[in-house]
Amino acid sequence: MSLRVLVVEDDKEIRALVQSALALEGFEVQTAVSLSEAQALVQHSPPALIVLDLGLPDGEGLQLVQAVRRGSSLPIVVISARHQEAQKIALLDAGADDYLSKPFSVAELLARMRVALRHRGTALAPAVTTHVLDDLQVNLGTRSVTRAGEPVHLTPTEYALLACLVRSAGKVLTHRQLLAEVWGPEYTEHTHYLRLYMAQLRAKIERNPAEPRHLLTETGVGYRLAAE
Repeated sequence: MSLRVLVVEDDKEIRALVQSALALEGFEVQTAVSLSEAQALVQHSPPALIVLDLGLPDGEGLQLVQAVRRGSSLPIVVISARHQEAQKIALLDAGADDYLSKPFSVAELLARMRVALRHRGTALAPAVTTHVLDDLQVNLGTRSVTRAGEPVHLTPTEYALLACLVRSAGKVLTHRQLLAEVWGPEYTEHTHYLRLYMAQLRAKIERNPAEPRHLLTETGVGYRLAAE
């Protein structure tokens, strides 16, 4: 299963940018636009890491750092347009793992997240974002899927399912894993959804859907995207 990251940011454009970049890396992303919303999510649906902006409409990010540190050691990476050294020191002393000044590159944010997670014993392999086998090419970075050089048009759900399989190409993903990743944890028993969308995907990317070369069934377990 993917790691859950909570992005606390009230700027719509930055929030969308970070959310999109993290989703592409295979993270499950939650977002909050206020201190109170972030506190509720941390309490009821604890993430593996927090990406935190300081200036929030109902309080300061420092308050969330302090509240989290009273009962948890989960990693916190701060992003802020504030550059005062004293403020950075106060946040780090309060328990933030890192401080990244705006504007920042997504690549640097991801690198600092990996370091913070590694310090907690969670090592992340580089995300798989491309897949090429026979005449099928998938590029998650550009959201493009082609077969024999021709674009394949997928629905959002079909694409989400294929993207999940691409990130774990060659590995078996169980029915429950796929349902939780694509539809949500409340759908883990709805295996008919998975059968329906897998049939639709095969019809679009397989030369012979009845004898699939790419989307393989692991009977009684789940599905696997062939890696070779």
